[in-house]
Amino acid sequence: MPIKKLKRSVTISGHRTSVSLEAEFWAALTEIAAELKRPLAKLIDEIDKRDGRGNNLSSALRVFVLAHYRRKS
Repeated sequence: MPIKKLKRSVTISGHRTSVSLEAEFWAALTEIAAELKRPLAKLIDEIDKRDGRGNNLSSALRVFVLAHYRRKS
């Protein structure tokens, strides 16, 4: 069965963009944003500025989620 991706629009660095991620990654990013007490859009913007520039933002977000949970374990 194919994995379904969800596309969401977010504002980063003052411009709207679409990001496609699997539902599990959206849920994890939402949990992490709540844990860090910041809006999801702000967290995505921070990841984009740090890891996403010149790279695929969806990939940068997945790697961020993986790294976050690896650090916690």
